[in-house]
Amino acid sequence: MCCAKSKSLIFIGLLFSCLGVIFSANTGFSVSVYDVTSRSIYLRWSKFSGAFSYRVTATAVNTVGHSLLAHFSDVTLKGTLTSLIPSTIYAIQAEAIDKNGITLAETQIMQSTAPDIPVIDQAYSKLSNSITVEWRAVPGATAYLLTAQDGESFIETVVTDSPGTVTGLKPATSYRITVRSINAGGRSQPSPFRKAKTVLAAPILSVRSPSCDSIAVSWKAVYMAVGFSVSLMRSDGLGRMLKENTTNTSLMFTNLDPGTLYTIKAYAWNVNGIPGDDFTYNQRTSPNAPADVQVALNSGALRAVVSWMPAEGALTYSVTASSGLLELKCNTSSVSCVVPSLQCSSEYYVSVTAYNDAGSSKPTDAVSLKTIPCAPVNISIEENEPGHLLVSWSSVNFGHYYVVFVKSDDGLEVHCNTSHTRCHFQSDCGFTYFISVFAYNSAGQSPLGDVFNYTTAPCCPSDLRAVAVAGDTVQVSWAPSRGAELYETRAAGGGVAMRCSGPAATCALSALRCGTSYRLTVCALSEARAASASCASADVATAPCSPEIKNISKEALSVISVHWQSNNEEATYIVTARGEAGPWHCTSSGNSCTLINLPCGSAFSVSAIARSAAGQSLPSYSVPLETAPCCPNDLTLTQVTQSVTNISWSVGTGAQTYIVTLESPKGQAKCHTLQNFCLLGCIMCGTNYTVSLKAISETGLTSSCTYQGYSSSACCPSGVKLYRLGSSGIRVYWRAPNEAISYCADLQGSKGNFTCSPSSGLRHCDITQIPCGDVYTVVVAPVTDKGLKHTFCPKKIYSVTCSGSSVGTVIYRGKSNMEKHI
Repeated sequence: MCCAKSKSLIFIGLLFSCLGVIFSANTGFSVSVYDVTSRSIYLRWSKFSGAFSYRVTATAVNTVGHSLLAHFSDVTLKGTLTSLIPSTIYAIQAEAIDKNGITLAETQIMQSTAPDIPVIDQAYSKLSNSITVEWRAVPGATAYLLTAQDGESFIETVVTDSPGTVTGLKPATSYRITVRSINAGGRSQPSPFRKAKTVLAAPILSVRSPSCDSIAVSWKAVYMAVGFSVSLMRSDGLGRMLKENTTNTSLMFTNLDPGTLYTIKAYAWNVNGIPGDDFTYNQRTSPNAPADVQVALNSGALRAVVSWMPAEGALTYSVTASSGLLELKCNTSSVSCVVPSLQCSSEYYVSVTAYNDAGSSKPTDAVSLKTIPCAPVNISIEENEPGHLLVSWSSVNFGHYYVVFVKSDDGLEVHCNTSHTRCHFQSDCGFTYFISVFAYNSAGQSPLGDVFNYTTAPCCPSDLRAVAVAGDTVQVSWAPSRGAELYETRAAGGGVAMRCSGPAATCALSALRCGTSYRLTVCALSEARAASASCASADVATAPCSPEIKNISKEALSVISVHWQSNNEEATYIVTARGEAGPWHCTSSGNSCTLINLPCGSAFSVSAIARSAAGQSLPSYSVPLETAPCCPNDLTLTQVTQSVTNISWSVGTGAQTYIVTLESPKGQAKCHTLQNFCLLGCIMCGTNYTVSLKAISETGLTSSCTYQGYSSSACCPSGVKLYRLGSSGIRVYWRAPNEAISYCADLQGSKGNFTCSPSSGLRHCDITQIPCGDVYTVVVAPVTDKGLKHTFCPKKIYSVTCSGSSVGTVIYRGKSNMEKHI
């Protein structure tokens, strides 16, 4: 109702705002509507400065000749326009007038009046929480506001047309009812009221079915009620309706149909006999007991399958199976149920009860059920002598006869059927027999009881084999023995006894003495029975003992002798040197052997093993071996200056540092380096040297390497001078320590380059035509047999002046810049 009221008010506000349009110049003077009725419009306006009075004119928009004029003083800012026509739109003009009657400002709005006041035809109540109102329609009304007032409280409802209903009222209560009409302009004044009273509230029933053919109904007293009417009939419409009037608050209906759904309706009336609201309730009578109960035993699962004919109106069923103080139940909505967890060797009494939402039926007459016998207990198994088993057990209640099943672990099964409590069976070694005993009666076979197993002594192991796998270990194997869970292997020899055990048909006897003969014996064991009889033995010898390397000696550059302690008889020893260069071997039956052709600059790990018919020993501890580094294959000498020579060589495998020596009767030059080159100073010119090199490994092993001799270059001449020779010639003169050496003189100037070579044995040469007025660089160098000139002899600078067009004087200018820095 509140929601409907809010929606109608919003609707009214929207219509109001659409019509209340303000027409005003920008003068600050305005007028507004604050209330509207069917024949009145209530206005307020703003005070205007200088106004002596205010004039308001209302003119009907669609009605000819109907207008209204009203004057108000300057102290009045509110006014009411009355005697208007309902549901009519008016153009309202407000004017502010000064004391001379001149209009200072004016404004205009459009506003509709509310519809005319409705007239209620009748108001009445059919339900305890509502009153229905009927009225004549009002022209121009778009909705109506119904109001029900009870003292100071009231409830409003907006409806669109007649009739309309006000809800949310109190039962048996008198209300004043009014109606207002509504349009876009507002709402009318209330109509003349009508009184109406809500009817009585309905009694709230409490219903139950105490038996399958009766229904009991009760309720609480209802305010202002003087009597009650209660009716009952089948919900499917069959049969006749039962109706009772009473001033009490309870009734009992009997002789009803079991398990049937009934509809109960009740209402109260007041002192005037006016009935109030009615209350309807559906109630089902409780069901009859099921009929034709059948019980079947599922002997394998020890459970009973109970079935019956359905009872009318029953929703669920409960089955009860009782045996002494034990009671089992199962519940279902179908007409059969399985009662699980029955006990063997017992008698049960089974009954069924039907249920619905009204209650339960009486239980059916009990049906007797006898179960299968329990599994036999106190089972014992005896082996009085090998190959014969005796099985016995205690008798069982309800057991008519017994069957014993004996199944061996190879799948073979035999059985014994008897009315006594014992059976005899044959057995074999190494088998486990699984024995179960069942009791039988007319209901079937007993459940499976405890399954007993009996294991006979294991059979003797066979096909014994022994292999020595190391100096202290022998691998023993045999064919698996039937029934064996564990094997025990014993070894005796060398004054000691060893033992190992395990479930596998193999065993490794370790910690034996190497190079020793042992007697082996294997026995089969099981946890259930004693060990098998002793079986055949076998002899085995362990592998040789590991040799111990005592010494490694170097016999030659690539020959190594290895010495060890010989501690085996009739054994062959194999020595192996392993390294990046590959393995090298030598073999001996003594205590030493020689490894030959080992490569230089290599690292090896040397070990030895002993081998005999019994097998091979573990290797000895390895001993490291390093051969001397390799000599470089190539060595090159290059003379840099007259006293300095550069030497380079290829890398020697295994070498870390090198010592290079040039030696002659006149002296020695040496360098020690990590590189594969070095510079040797203090070289004597024209001298023959012996060249040697030492390659040294990281651990200090040394290889001495010799190479072809080296001769240093001839000495450069000294005392080089230039003399004028005639008018256009120059003589170059020098001093030489060796007359057998040939020399060559080079003069280089800006005007040309000149060369002269004297005959053998001479120490000067002439250049006959040379330009004067130039500076010359002069070099005199020895010439080799191949005609090559050395480039490292000193250079001198001379200035050759001119005297006219001929050579004037020769002036020494010093050494070249390069020579000064050498």
